Amino acid sequence: MGSLNFNHLRYFWVVAHEGSLTRAAARLNLSQSAVSVQLQKLERQMGHQLFDRIGNRLVLTEAGRIALDYADTVFVAGDELMSTLDGGPLASRQVLRVGALTTLSRNFQLEFLRPLVGRADVELVVRSGTMRDLLAQLEAHAIDVILANSAAKRDARTPFRNQLLNQQPVSLVGRRRPSRTKFKFPDDLRTEPVLLPSLDSDIRVAFDHMLDLAGIRPIILAEVDDMAMLRLLAREREGATLVPPIVVRDELESGVLVEYCRIPQLTESFYAITQSRRFPNRLLGDLLARYKAV
Repeated sequence: MGSLNFNHLRYFWVVAHEGSLTRAAARLNLSQSAVSVQLQKLERQMGHQLFDRIGNRLVLTEAGRIALDYADTVFVAGDELMSTLDGGPLASRQVLRVGALTTLSRNFQLEFLRPLVGRADVELVVRSGTMRDLLAQLEAHAIDVILANSAAKRDARTPFRNQLLNQQPVSLVGRRRPSRTKFKFPDDLRTEPVLLPSLDSDIRVAFDHMLDLAGIRPIILAEVDDMAMLRLLAREREGATLVPPIVVRDELESGVLVEYCRIPQLTESFYAITQSRRFPNRLLGDLLARYKAV
């Protein structure tokens, strides 16, 4: 492989950020065919296809995503050079793109990412969404990992990898009750209203099954698919809230909330969902290595 042609790399960089040859050509003040030729030359030099052409759209391949990360670094470095000479230096950064389910504990996300938080050489991009949306982003190499509380379904076309990171107990928590009598599960749920995760949550499905077996129809105050909102409602409303204690760890430690009871034989699992890549993200590899013994 010869020396990298930085003009070709810049054309690729502009196309990747614009998302189309037409807009990139207009930005570069070149013809669309000229930009296309330069892209083809760069792909031949690198030995990898950088875009998948789907209809009129250009979608980055895995090699294209890696190339874009490096191109960002190269051209940001040029800006840093000018900034440094002007007296305002910037720091080069590695990038980790994380997708997280909206139903996932923010505290757990923070624990997972903590080794990278505050590092001047690392840029963290965290996006929330549904499993379907995040899996599509993972396949398109727009994110490096999904943090989820359920495993991704695998098939021959999409061989996702589910790495179990941790398992947490699940409890009923709430504001301190006037009565000092111990909460009796599940009998007290005949009269005690509850705040629950949505039916998309595995722990909600298991919890409903337990109550069905006990012949109890709970008084449901709210069903929430966002753990951050469920945490806020637990603080503001009377009644019991079904959550893993890690979600409301700060409130339990401060006494704003108390644990009524642990739900027997009910746990929430936390997964890192990835897919096989020729160019794995080293930052992600370091994070996942901490959980190999789990």
